[in-house]
Amino acid sequence: MADRITVIGWDGTPLTEAAGAALAAATLVAGAPYQLNALPVPEAAERITLGSIREAARRIAQHRGAAVVVAEGDPGFFGVVRTLRRPEFGLELEVLPAVSSVATAFARAGMPWEDAQVVSVHGGRLRRAANICRAHPKVAVLTAPGAGPAELALMLRGVHRTFVVCEALGTPDEDVTVLTSDRIADHVWRDPNVVLVIGGAAQSAVTEAAGWLAGRPVGYPGAERGWALPGDAYAGAGRVEGAPGAPESLPAHVRALVLARLGARPGDLVWSVGAGSGALAVEAARFGAAVVAVEGSRSACARLTVNARRYGVEVEAVYGSGPEVLGGLPEPDAAVVESGGLDVVRAVLARRPERFVALPRTLAEAEEVRRAIDGAGYRADGALLQATPLLPAGEGDGLALGAAGTGALVLWGEQIV
Repeated sequence: MADRITVIGWDGTPLTEAAGAALAAATLVAGAPYQLNALPVPEAAERITLGSIREAARRIAQHRGAAVVVAEGDPGFFGVVRTLRRPEFGLELEVLPAVSSVATAFARAGMPWEDAQVVSVHGGRLRRAANICRAHPKVAVLTAPGAGPAELALMLRGVHRTFVVCEALGTPDEDVTVLTSDRIADHVWRDPNVVLVIGGAAQSAVTEAAGWLAGRPVGYPGAERGWALPGDAYAGAGRVEGAPGAPESLPAHVRALVLARLGARPGDLVWSVGAGSGALAVEAARFGAAVVAVEGSRSACARLTVNARRYGVEVEAVYGSGPEVLGGLPEPDAAVVESGGLDVVRAVLARRPERFVALPRTLAEAEEVRRAIDGAGYRADGALLQATPLLPAGEGDGLALGAAGTGALVLWGEQIV
C-alpha cells in the first residue's frame, strides 16, 4: 500500500498550502485529464487518468510511495472517497476538501440550500432523480454523460420547473445558464455539470423561516405529525366524487393499510387513480414520493390541489377517467386504483408497477381483481377492513361501541421476482 494517500478536492482555485505540499511530494497522481494538465504534477510522478475509481484504487494499493488523488470540489460528498474507503482496498486516506460543486452552484444562484434535495444520476438513476424533482421544489442534480440536463428535462416533460445549469464550475470555461425546463432540451450541454431544479406549487408554500434539518423543506403551513390523518383534515372529505355510486373519501384506517402496501418512498412515482379529493395521494406525497393523481371530476381535482398545497407537497392532478388517460403518464413504481373498475385495474397492471393496490366495491369485483393481479404475474393478497369507533357511553359510564362502519375491501399485489 502507498505510504501516504491524500485526496485533494479542487474547485479551480489555488491549492491550499497542505494540498500543494502533498502534490509536490507525490510519486503517483490520479485525476481527470484537465486536472493533471492544470496542476503542478511532479514530472517524475506516475500519472493515472481517473476512469474507473476501483481500478485506480487497486493500482494505488499496489504503489509504494506518496499517492495523490485529485477530485472535484468535496470528494467526500458523492465523490471518490466512498469507493476508495471500501474495505477491499485497505486504503487510509487524508482528505483535503474544497467547496463542493453543489455549494458552488447554489452560491452562483444566490440561493440558500439547507432545504434542498441532492441527488446523483450515476448508476442509472436518472428516472429516480427526475421523480425527486417532481416531488420537491429545490433539487441539485449531479449529472453524468448521457444523463444530463436535456435528458432530465425530457423526463420532466409537462412539469414546469426552472433549471440552473452550471457547467465547468471553477474553471475558466465556467458557464451558468437559467432556462425553463421546456427549453433545456434545445441546447447541448458540457459534462460535468450540476443542475439546480427549482419550482413547483410547494415552493410558494415554503416560508423564509430558518430550518433545522438539512434536506427537508422548512416552514410548511399546516404541517402535522403523523399520517393516515382524519378525513376532516382534507378539503372535500366525505363528499361523493365523480360518477354516481363512486365512493366517499377513504377512512383513515383504510388509507393506513393502502399506504403500507404501496410502500411509497423518495425516488418513487406513485399513481393514484380515481383519487377523489386526494387524501391518499397527498399522504403518499408526504412520504417523499412523486405522485400523479388521476380523477374524473374537475371539482375533485380542484380540491385535490387545495389539499396538496395545504400540506406543502407536489401532486400532479390529471383530469380524466378510464384506461385511455393512463397512456401518457410516466412509469409508476407503485399504483393504487381507488375507483374505476376492472378495465382500469388491468390498464394499470399492464404498466408493471412494483406494488399495486385496488379497492373493489363488492366481493364479486374483488374476485375479478384478484384474478387480474394473479394473471399479471403478481403475488396477490387482500383483506376486508371494518372499524367500529369507541364513543362516550354517557356521564360516568365510560366508553361504548359506536355503529360499525361499512367494510372496505383492499387487494394488493407485489411483482414476483
